[in-house]
Amino acid sequence: MNTVKTEDAVGMILGHDITEIVPGEFKGAAFKKGHLIAENDIEHLLRIGKENLFVFELGENELHENDAALRLGTLFAGTGIYFSEPSEGKVSFKSEYKGLLKINRELVDLVNDTEDICLATIHGDICVDKDELLGGCRIIPLTTKKEKIDSMENIVSGKAPIFEIKPFIKLKTAVIVTGSEVFKGRIEDKFGPVIEKKVKNFGSDVFHKTIVPDVLEDIRNAIFDAKKMGAELIMVTGGMSVDPDDKTPGAIKSTGADIVTYGTPVLPGAMLLFSYLDNVPVFGLPGCVMFAHTTAFDLLLPRVFAGEKIIRKDITKMGYGGQCLSCKVCTFPHCNFGKH
Repeated sequence: MNTVKTEDAVGMILGHDITEIVPGEFKGAAFKKGHLIAENDIEHLLRIGKENLFVFELGENELHENDAALRLGTLFAGTGIYFSEPSEGKVSFKSEYKGLLKINRELVDLVNDTEDICLATIHGDICVDKDELLGGCRIIPLTTKKEKIDSMENIVSGKAPIFEIKPFIKLKTAVIVTGSEVFKGRIEDKFGPVIEKKVKNFGSDVFHKTIVPDVLEDIRNAIFDAKKMGAELIMVTGGMSVDPDDKTPGAIKSTGADIVTYGTPVLPGAMLLFSYLDNVPVFGLPGCVMFAHTTAFDLLLPRVFAGEKIIRKDITKMGYGGQCLSCKVCTFPHCNFGKH
């Protein structure tokens, strides 16, 4: 650090905090270490008795931490993302609207392998609300070389952004409740209301709901009817186990649907079926979806409403982190469940 007269310090970086005391009103840092001294700061500094300052002087190839953070914020923020004003070399990333958060994990690792830069994020592929904190980027030293930021821009250029929000799409959703005991009125349908509530969370509504007995042909015909009515998402509830009365998996298969998976490495939710019938997603939902707070269904549903095409690998890799701990106070999606 160098000592300079305060009047000569414009454009230089303050090397230490400067405390201001106003008796009975204020005591604290009037200027923080790393502050880039501007012309309109000079009178304030002189007024609090600072005739000389310890400063860093930016070299031709150097960037102040806040300038570097601003460039990285612009670089890392994709669609649906905004970031804070830089402070002490840090910017925070937040969501502009509710949607599915996508994180480019490969680029996160590349960024953190670069000296002078740190980047922290929450997990991706989860539903986030408007203005939710998603992560932060910080420059470690007070100054960094311009070439490092230039290099980072070259690395990231042309690739998917590090942070992106995919908005949820309104899908005409049909629910087919199976179960002879429900169809015959012996018990009340408890499954349909659970599904309707989950669907509403993504800005959509169930436009068609029907109850059918445990008869393969009836379930299959109900699926075809829903599709003819314009359903863009079909959910068939119950009848997903290996009991002789459970006909839902066979009924979905008999429609000619492309079965992505019958069974997931997720607990609860192992018996879930996911398929596409002419590009319309069709779920076969096991009973756990009705009574468990969070299941494999809750891991896949945000991606479906964001318009993503689910492939088998998306599901098979969910085993790592696929055990729900059934916490007394559920914090999903901000927990280990479904993170891989």
